Amino acid sequence: MQPFGCISFPLVDADTVFKALAHRERRKLLDRLFAENGQSLNRLCAGQKMTRQAVSKHLRILERANLVATLRRGRDKEHYLNPVPIHAIGERWIGKYQRRHLGALHELKNQLEGKGEKSHE
Repeated sequence: MQPFGCISFPLVDADTVFKALAHRERRKLLDRLFAENGQSLNRLCAGQKMTRQAVSKHLRILERANLVATLRRGRDKEHYLNPVPIHAIGERWIGKYQRRHLGALHELKNQLEGKGEKSHE
């Protein structure tokens, strides 16, 4: 179960998200949450070469970047992946470059079709 149904948080600047994603171990933690959402700190530490304190530190950085949401259940704290900031980066940085390429391909298609029509006349 995802906390709060649909996760919504205040927007975080892209620099904070990029810095959080820059570290390999933090990306591994996000991958583990993607594979199985709602994990406790103990479960996230299992099989890691990092100490519990290091995992906690990385999770705090991911939380500040709104990449991880937490939900307390009694004494336990469950961690959930929040894909919204990653999606926003994709829309802002990847999407705009794809639009340019797609526009160029569309223009090339129109030019080729236009030339093709003239050769059939």
